[in-house]
This record gives sequence, structure tokens and C-alpha cells, in this order.
Amino acid sequence: MAISQDEVRKVSLLGRLLISEEELGKLTAEMGRILEYMDLLSEVDTEGIDPMAHALEVSDCFRADEARPGLSRQQHLAN
Repeated sequence: MAISQDEVRKVSLLGRLLISEEELGKLTAEMGRILEYMDLLSEVDTEGIDPMAHALEVSDCFRADEARPGLSRQQHLAN
């Protein structure tokens, strides 16, 4: 997918980036290569693959939330 310099200017404006004309040409080429790679990834067959939120299995690392006795009124007021 090709991207024009006008589109790169618009993206830089949205990102509040000030780019020179020299950088504009370089960024246009780089963004074009990134979009070509994204097109390549869209060709991968993902039929039957469940979406995931994280690449690795993640488990809850917090302890169980169990009620415990608190401090007495006297202990609170002793502070």
C-alpha cells in the first residue's frame, strides 16, 4: 500500500510533530514499507485461531482476597 506525502503530513500534524521536507521523504518511504508489511501479514490464514489479549499465558499473581480480623478500636485510637 502506498502512502502519499500529504498523508504523512496529516499524520505528523495529528501527532503534533514538526518534520522538515527532508524528513518527509524519508518518513514517507519508511511508512510505505511498514504498510507493505502489514499487507503481507493480512495474507496469513487465521481461520480457527482464537483471538488473544496477550502472547503468553498470564495468570493472576495476587493472593486470594480473604477477610482477616482487623484492629480493635483501642489499637486504632492508640495511634
